[in-house]
Amino acid sequence: MKKALITGITGQDGSYLAEFLLEKGYEVYGIVRRASTEKFERIAHLMDTIEIVSGDLLDQNSLAHALSDIRPQEVYNLAAQSFVPTSWNQPLLTGEITALGVTRMLEAIKMVDKSIRFYQASSSEMFGKVREVPQSEKTPFYPRSPYGVAKVYGHWITVNYRESYNIFACSGILFNHESPRRGMEFVTRKISYAVAKIKLGLARELRLGNLKSKRDWGFAGDYVKAMWLMLQQPEPDNYVVSTGETHSVEEAVEIAFSHVGLDWHEYVKTDQRYFRPAEVDLLVGDSTKARTVLGWKPEVDFRELITMMVDHDLEVLKSQNGG
Repeated sequence: MKKALITGITGQDGSYLAEFLLEKGYEVYGIVRRASTEKFERIAHLMDTIEIVSGDLLDQNSLAHALSDIRPQEVYNLAAQSFVPTSWNQPLLTGEITALGVTRMLEAIKMVDKSIRFYQASSSEMFGKVREVPQSEKTPFYPRSPYGVAKVYGHWITVNYRESYNIFACSGILFNHESPRRGMEFVTRKISYAVAKIKLGLARELRLGNLKSKRDWGFAGDYVKAMWLMLQQPEPDNYVVSTGETHSVEEAVEIAFSHVGLDWHEYVKTDQRYFRPAEVDLLVGDSTKARTVLGWKPEVDFRELITMMVDHDLEVLKSQNGG
């Protein structure tokens, strides 16, 4: 039975990946930083089938101890300070976790067992002010946020350790991927939750930033399959994972409101507080390599994704408010 270690297991991607690996017959371990309050809601249904271990991307010794104790065949590094707006307010912390945290894990692998296969969660935010459309593995990076800059470092240090130490280290350049498990601070979940509240009479408006901003949005449950497929290949490499379609925030809003029979124009307000200091206007990925080499493809389309999230939030709010 293979063993897999996941950092960021309590997040959206970590929870879906843990489910996927359990279905594949893995023993699944998750690294979680010690805290006075534990937030395991996304993996609460998995707690009897996974093992939680203490560790921190800010502490290399804790990572090395975890690797020595568990002896995993695969490590998936999903942990990060991943909310882009926060990265402007906390750039140093973002760099310590999202950038240097990758180095600490790779160093721990180099010290403990160089045969471990490593997956690094890179991001389409690395492309930033895009140099070409669509973006592929060969597109130059031009990050437009401290988060994007940190992810570029994490990406290249992964490549460097692969080439310097012959570690099986893969970088998955994932474009935006959402789900009902997305954090409330992310725009798609902010939309779906607000629509559900408005439909149930619990709110009157939704305030958003740039409605014209466009992204390549997919379903997180589809994207974790690509992570696993990368580590099953004969050789390590980098892969763009995306739908190849672009949609605006306004489109997401229109689909979400129309799904519950409402006109979004009556409820949505533009608020300058939610505009980024440096905007990324258009991201759309070319995932030809992932589709041909890995045999991967997305299964949930954009409309299905948004309506899935709205339906989920409607059920959550109904249960919280007595039906």
